[in-house]
This record gives sequence, structure tokens and C-alpha cells, in this order.
Amino acid sequence: MKLKKYFLLPACLLLISLGLSAQTALQLKHIDSLMATASSRGVFNGTLLVAKRGKIIYHKAWGFANASKNQMLTTAMLFDIGSISKEFNGTSIMLLKEQGKIKLDDPVSKCLTDLPDWAAKVKLKHLLNYTSGLPNFDAQSSETDNQLLDSLKNLKTLKFEPGSAYIYAHANVYLQKRIIEKASGLPYADFIYKYIFRPCGMKQSIMDADVNRPDVAKAFDNDFNATPFIQLTTGFPRLSSADLYKFITQLEAIKIIGKDSFDQLSDNFPGGESSLGTTNFKDGKLQWHRHQGSNSNYEALIYTDHVQEITIVMETNNQNFKVDAIKGAILAILQDQPFNSPKKSVYLDIREKMLKNMEQGLAFYRHIKATGRDQYDFGFEAGDLISSGKYLQRRNRVDDAIRLYAMATPLCTRNADISYTYELTAECYLKKGDKVQAKAWYEKALVADMGNKNAKGMIATLE
Repeated sequence: MKLKKYFLLPACLLLISLGLSAQTALQLKHIDSLMATASSRGVFNGTLLVAKRGKIIYHKAWGFANASKNQMLTTAMLFDIGSISKEFNGTSIMLLKEQGKIKLDDPVSKCLTDLPDWAAKVKLKHLLNYTSGLPNFDAQSSETDNQLLDSLKNLKTLKFEPGSAYIYAHANVYLQKRIIEKASGLPYADFIYKYIFRPCGMKQSIMDADVNRPDVAKAFDNDFNATPFIQLTTGFPRLSSADLYKFITQLEAIKIIGKDSFDQLSDNFPGGESSLGTTNFKDGKLQWHRHQGSNSNYEALIYTDHVQEITIVMETNNQNFKVDAIKGAILAILQDQPFNSPKKSVYLDIREKMLKNMEQGLAFYRHIKATGRDQYDFGFEAGDLISSGKYLQRRNRVDDAIRLYAMATPLCTRNADISYTYELTAECYLKKGDKVQAKAWYEKALVADMGNKNAKGMIATLE
């Protein structure tokens, strides 16, 4: 009887192991089905990496490497990752802080002495969480390093008192890179290679890789028109999904910077992003980390769930704003829950039409709302209208943007979203030079959501 008992134990363990393997195999089959549907619907063209408990369980490329469709994507190809790139300059600032070469309370003027008086008011920590008060000089991000530097030298006043509000302005990133160069004595790209790429084993990554290289995926729109790459400032990594996974894994394992530095880098102004996108902590421990970036029809997403021990990395050269929907479906699959395959983006299909002709764009929007719900995702219709408004606002179509924000407001279900539409409307009036209307709309935003510190800061500035 004792022999039978001891023989039963390994057999049970074997069955448990086989059961887990069968479960994982089924999950991977569901992920394949999800991605096949997303690819066939035209909402994902890129690479996907999924890791569980520190091991990569899924890594696959879907779709084409260029608009001509004469080359298929591979998992080794490099992508632009948009604003996720700011994790690298943020991490570099923290490395220099740990080396004792800079302090987060240092004013920008201490490192860069050729800037106007405002540089004495802006501290390095304000650059990291985008509360410096620096404006966006060119919404298209089409200026060169020298042009951006000239704009900063000619800037007379900040948009608000540093630390009182939030603007996601790429001038913050530019200044971080120049400070890194000044404090380290190295070109920014060389600093990244020395202190991040090489220590993390990121052998495929290239700083400022020419997007015309054969190993770089070429961006295109949903009509398979090649998208011109308009980023002219330097200091941006092009990464494979495997290398991006290596960086995130090492960063969160506190192997690049210390825990205090990581926590400081995660600090965000209420309602705004930190240098790490969005993070959540419980009892001092990281629970999850999400960061999405986009640029010239490239899009990337990183998501780590430390409770479930899951990491998801997506890179695409055909932006459809569906990476979060795909991420949600993958998380559901890995928890053996029902999942939905994403539909087409309303925003992507209406924004250009509205830019070309507002009335025709609105007519198309009303048409697909009435007849196209089986193809289009109207799950957050207010968000699609807000995003379209922001798209027009960045292109100086402020009156049309105001119109879209007014359409979105009744569709919002949260006070924070209503407050945001009012805040964006205020920005439009500010852009028109109407400070009275701008202040009135900021006040409406604050009434709708008393936690809107950005609106509060702008009201104080206007007063």
C-alpha cells in the first residue's frame, strides 16, 4: 500500500503539469484567434509579445512591413514607439541623479545657461512630469533640434507657474536630453547605448535609426498609403518588441535605477502622465504599469500586471488605437474569461474626413452610427469625438473642435470626462485669444470636477 501511495504522488503532479500545459495551449490558441480576427478586420498590423511569470509565451508578427504589401513583418523588425521613448530620457535623468551629477530640484538654468529667465523657475522635476509651463511650439513636431532651441530662447513667458498645471509638451523631453548631455559629457545616443541598451542586452535597438532601413517597419494608413515620418528632432530609439520587453523588465526589476528613483519617475500631476505613462502602487509595490505611444502612424503599448505576473508588448506600423482593446482581450484570455475581438475605430475613420470637410465628415459619422455598428466600435463614442476635436484643434480648426466637444459632452458618463471637454473648450478659446471665455470654461471644468487641478492652475494663471 505504501508503494502505491508513493507512485500516486508523481502521477498526480504529472497530471497537474499536463493540465496547466493544456490550459496554456488553449489560451495561446485563443490569442491566435483574437489576433487573426484583429488582423483580418484591419485593426492590428504589427508584433505582439506576451510573457507570463517572467517567460515569453507568445511572440508573433501579423501583417505587412510596408504600404506596398511586398514584405511581411517579422518579430525582429524595429518600430518607432512614440512617447514611450520618454521612459529612456526619464531613466537617464535618474541615473545622473544617482551618480550625484544633478538634483531634481536643480533649476534648468543651472545646467543650461543660455536660456531666458524662465529657466531659473523651471526645475528638473517639472520637466519629468510635464508641469514646467513650457508650451508646444509646433503641434506637428516638425521642428529640428535647432529650431526648437531657438523657440525656447525666444520664449518670454511660461503658460503657467511651474508645478501648478500640466501640458504634455515635447520641449520638456528636448531639455531633458540636453541636460543629460551637459551633465554626462556624452551625446544623448551614446549615453543610452552605454547605460541602458548594453546593460539590458538590447542588441537590436538603434537610436535614431533611419525609418528607410530594411529592418525598420514602414508606417501606413488604413488605405495603405505610406505615412511620411515627420519627427525631425533627434534622440529617439527604434526597438523590436523583444528589446522593449527587456528594457521594461529590467527597469521594473530595479536593475537600471533604484527603487526611490523609479517611484519618483512614476510621480504624475493629477490627470496627467508621468515619465512612465501611468502606474499604480499598493503598499509601495508596483501593481501595474501602462504606457502607450504613437507617432506618424506608429503605435506601441507596454502593459505589466504584477499581480497576475503578465507583461504585454505591442508595436504596430498602422495605428488604429486598438492596442488597449487587444490588451484587454488578452488579459481576459489569460484569466480564462470571455473576450471580444476589437472593431474598427470611429475616430480614425472620421478625423481626416472632418479635417477635409467638416459637414461631410459629420455626415459620414452619422451614417456609420446608424448603419455600421457591426463594423465600428461605438463603445466610447464621446472619446472618439473628443479625440477628433483634439485632432482638429492641433491643426488650428478651433471652432470645429469646440463643436465636437459640445457634441461629446452629453455622451460623457463621468464628471471627469465632462470636465475634460470643458477644459479643452477653454484651451480653444485661449488659442483664439479670448481669455474671458477661456476662464469661464475653465471654471465650468472645475465645477464639473473639483479634482481638475489643471483647470484650477489655469484659472489662477488667467487671474
